[in-house]
Amino acid sequence: MKKHVNMRNPLLPLDVHVPDGEAHVMPDGKLYIYGSYDNRDDVYCSTEYHVVSTEDLEHWTVHDTSLRGEDIPWFDNPDYPHYQGIDWSHPTPFILKMLAEHADDKEAFEKQDDQPQPPLLFAPDAIEKDGKYYLYFCMKDDSEGVAVSDHPEGPFADPVQLPCGGIDPAVFIDDDGQAYLYWGQLFSHGVKLNPDMVSFDRKNIVDDLVTEEEHFFHEGSSMRKINGRYYYLYADMQRGKPTALGYSIGDDPLGPFEYRGIIVDNDGCDPASWNNHGSIECFRGQWYVFYHRCSQGTQQHRRLCCEKITINPDGTIDEVKMTSQGAGDPFGPSETIKGYQACQMSGTVYIGADGKGSEHLMNISAGDEVYFRYVKSDQPFSSIRISLKGKGKISVLMNGKEAGTLSFDLQDAKEVSGDISMAPGEYELVLHFDEASDTEIYDVTLG
Repeated sequence: MKKHVNMRNPLLPLDVHVPDGEAHVMPDGKLYIYGSYDNRDDVYCSTEYHVVSTEDLEHWTVHDTSLRGEDIPWFDNPDYPHYQGIDWSHPTPFILKMLAEHADDKEAFEKQDDQPQPPLLFAPDAIEKDGKYYLYFCMKDDSEGVAVSDHPEGPFADPVQLPCGGIDPAVFIDDDGQAYLYWGQLFSHGVKLNPDMVSFDRKNIVDDLVTEEEHFFHEGSSMRKINGRYYYLYADMQRGKPTALGYSIGDDPLGPFEYRGIIVDNDGCDPASWNNHGSIECFRGQWYVFYHRCSQGTQQHRRLCCEKITINPDGTIDEVKMTSQGAGDPFGPSETIKGYQACQMSGTVYIGADGKGSEHLMNISAGDEVYFRYVKSDQPFSSIRISLKGKGKISVLMNGKEAGTLSFDLQDAKEVSGDISMAPGEYELVLHFDEASDTEIYDVTLG
């Protein structure tokens, strides 16, 4: 078990990577996050889950392992049934693109996982019913299952294989007590669960609830009910890759659903940003979107983040930008902003590990930009201090206006100060690198 105090993005310790976050307020009043667990450099996810909980979005507990892939008896086991995931005979634009890229070796592409694989656990979801907690999970071999616990954080035991194939199961219980399961990639599926919460009749599966072509659906199903309507949240392909979380709304838990837009897009969190997966949840009267951002110049090392959102009177949700402040207030004067709290970047720059348990901005080139959202002061901004090394020149932009510049030439890390000028208010802070050579940024402080 690991404790952590923080209200900024990313929310958890730097060495804890919990993507695909499904957030649920459980009967004890705490908020629990059920997600994957990145601890490898070569693939997404790992062979274990860790549930995260908080009472206030500031004090976090990363619980001990809640489920291990090695304990799932059916993984890659021919004695158990196998259910198909993606239907390759029903090609979507995404499938056609992938097949075209691998046209010289179509069979190898479709069966690229034939080599022995570790029992990786992909994105889960969980729910409480009658004092029991049910964890729905999926694995590398397209199998899905459910395990049970007496506690929201687990450990979860007695896994049962579900009669479906695919990824990213999501669970929802309606006001009448009926539970539903959702899953799928490119085409989503839904079904009523039996009262035991661990079985369903395959004849009742409803296919194509949301699709890539009509709803920009890629993967990562998540269901909520708000003011009598059903919100289907998922990784959204509208902008060319599934870095956004989009949503569709319907009047029935099994559709039909109408596409309504994007809530948050993590494109630009890292040069390698590719996917997103998350959820929305109301906690202590405020709605939040929980999502992940990758780091270290890879698609892996994904980190849990959150932003405040608003449900409009007409039921729509406005898109919000990624922030550094997360669930907290804007950064104030004299408050240090860590380089790894940058929420968006352009160019070659990324948040990289220093090998000493911390991380900062590195691989910076001329023309790169780094964004911190937001900073706020009741007094004029007059100074900036940046801990950095290397050689270069930085233009300090606040809401797009130049507030000052800073030149430096340092072999070793050191704090450099400069004057800026900007009226009181709330700002998006951007560091634009006019020149950069071996430049690395550790933290920033405005005064």
